[in-house]
Amino acid sequence: MRVLAMASQKGGSGKTTLSGHLAVQAQRAGCGPVVLIDIDPQGSLSDWWNERDTEFPAFAQTTVARLAADLEVLRQQGFRTAVIDTPPAITMAIQSVIQVAELIVIPTRPSPHDLRAVGATVDLCDRAGKPLIFVVNGATPKARITSEAAVALSQHGTVAPITIHHRTDFASSMIDGRTVMETDPNSRSAQEITELWGYINDRLEKNFRRTVFTAPAAQVNHYGAARPAGGFGRRVVS
Repeated sequence: MRVLAMASQKGGSGKTTLSGHLAVQAQRAGCGPVVLIDIDPQGSLSDWWNERDTEFPAFAQTTVARLAADLEVLRQQGFRTAVIDTPPAITMAIQSVIQVAELIVIPTRPSPHDLRAVGATVDLCDRAGKPLIFVVNGATPKARITSEAAVALSQHGTVAPITIHHRTDFASSMIDGRTVMETDPNSRSAQEITELWGYINDRLEKNFRRTVFTAPAAQVNHYGAARPAGGFGRRVVS
């Protein structure tokens, strides 16, 4: 199972919107079944998912303490891709997520405040020895600061060659549990997400070949059978 995590110290970077969109696109691209995990106490991703009327991507509720074990349960259940959303602060939760992720995506808006905030997240990834990708998110088309932000970020790590631009269809699609690919699959926003997932998936595949993922074995009961970790979303099939 590929494990992708969204992380950013700066609130408002677009982690939740990007998490939902990438999970849906991964499912549409044949990388499923896909499961979403929301570590952010605000639960915005969970609220969005509960507005959806489709089975996948599925949703799994867990805690930081159970995350590694629950990922192993999801792996055994046949899930191929997990997308994890994290809170907008450098906390133990983010550190724990980075430890179990294969690739960390750091959405960054092209603004001085956002650029200054990336250092702490980069440090966590470096200490954990985990690869990261910056995604310039919420950019204004043809704005000079967008290219300047990409150059600045490239000093700290890999910048995705696909920029996600600010458009109202991202927010409006999320209101009723959908994505831009579902509201208007021919839109420029949908094209950007499709291309971004293609790039991220390629990186995941390459990283998987050289990254060993380890997680605690699933808990078992006294009969030796796997014990459900509990808390999974309503459409996760045991």
